[in-house]
Amino acid sequence: MIDYSDLIQPDKGQDARPIHLVDKKGYDEWLKSRSARERAHLAAVGFKPDAFVHAILPGDDPEKWAVVTAVANVESLSAWCLAKLGQILPEGRYRLEGQQPGKALFGWMSAQYRFDTYKSNAPAKGPRALLTTDVGAIAPMLAEMRAVALVRNLVNTPAADMGPAAIEKEAERIAKAHGGKLSVTKGEALEQGYPMIHAVGRAAAKHHAPRLIEIIWGKEDHPRVALVGKGISFDSGGLDIKPAAGMRLMKKDMGGAAHVLALAELVMASGLPVRLHCLVAAAENAISADAFRPGDVLKSRKGLTVEIGNTDAEGRLVLGDALTKAGEAKPELIVDFATLTGAARVALGPDLPPLFTNDDDLAEAMLAGGIERDDPLWRMPLWDGYADLLETDIADLGNAGSSPFAGSITAALFLKRFIPDGVAWAHLDTFAWRPSAKPGRPKGGAALGLRAAWAMLQTRYDRRAKS
Repeated sequence: MIDYSDLIQPDKGQDARPIHLVDKKGYDEWLKSRSARERAHLAAVGFKPDAFVHAILPGDDPEKWAVVTAVANVESLSAWCLAKLGQILPEGRYRLEGQQPGKALFGWMSAQYRFDTYKSNAPAKGPRALLTTDVGAIAPMLAEMRAVALVRNLVNTPAADMGPAAIEKEAERIAKAHGGKLSVTKGEALEQGYPMIHAVGRAAAKHHAPRLIEIIWGKEDHPRVALVGKGISFDSGGLDIKPAAGMRLMKKDMGGAAHVLALAELVMASGLPVRLHCLVAAAENAISADAFRPGDVLKSRKGLTVEIGNTDAEGRLVLGDALTKAGEAKPELIVDFATLTGAARVALGPDLPPLFTNDDDLAEAMLAGGIERDDPLWRMPLWDGYADLLETDIADLGNAGSSPFAGSITAALFLKRFIPDGVAWAHLDTFAWRPSAKPGRPKGGAALGLRAAWAMLQTRYDRRAKS
């Protein structure tokens, strides 16, 4: 288990290897300031000031070597500027020459994340610590890194070990650690109170039984905020079964739950002045004699009837009941995360989550948070012109659009039917996965949109940030 507090530390003048940052516009001038030996070495290794390129600068003493690395802009570091170094340098302490790491502290830590729970001989590598004199930045960065690591760990864990009960256990840990109140609805109470969650999960084995998991935290007189997550621990597609290739990654279908649990822990650990209501609709979309069927009509908690056009469009069903419950408490804000549609990936690819919202100010704050944290989002339209695609002959609405087009929009429009009037709402159709690695962003489970949403909540509610 990585102790992230070992990876960024206060700079108290202790021994550390220097890291020189250069960019294309300033490289020639920087090079002039180096010794003839260093210039000859850089020429010999063919160093060019291109992004993520680095070289070791030998010192007079074999142990006194330094590092030079190229970034896009020395004066404006992104979260990922030092990520490759954090991954590949030998263990030890490092400090930037002449400036603070700023946002790059996050990427330095993120690059050292690893998921080796199931490896019998995991390679061992000691921590690479980055020093900073900006000690006030350390705790917030550590909190965000731990939240991101939590999402990655939960999503990376195989479905056999991360069913609804295991998701509940993680929620219990978070609630106990921060003084939250946990409640879980399952069994007959779930069937009666949350019929769509029950229907989606009723075919699973008893030890993977569906449930609604809730955490309440914070003072009652603080603004009420609801975080809602899709927790489909494994999605076979149900009777509309997925092909093998489509099922391979479905352990990640609880990625929305992972995001809201991590975000809830950030809220609680920071003492954000809100009345938090975190809801996770946890179920396994399995196949058995009791599986819900295409053509079935389900009655939702809200009272709306839903005709099942496709059992593989189950995420919106469990969210519908959870969003209804969230709205009953009259929050001023609802944010949901869900690995909801393949159409979102077709539209925007794996790295850029679509943002749907009914509130322009909220959209602006979410997008700004994404830019500030290097966790980008892209706003998509909640266009009511597609609402007729959810119409059905025998029920109030269908769970699968009648057209192959606009899949992520129609899914968002379905969720909108369960949002109370006048409540600001944001829906993030996150992928929760990286199909290939980038510096600081390993292949596998991924927190996409988490830090953007956290930045929005801090801006909106943290009085300390405003004072």
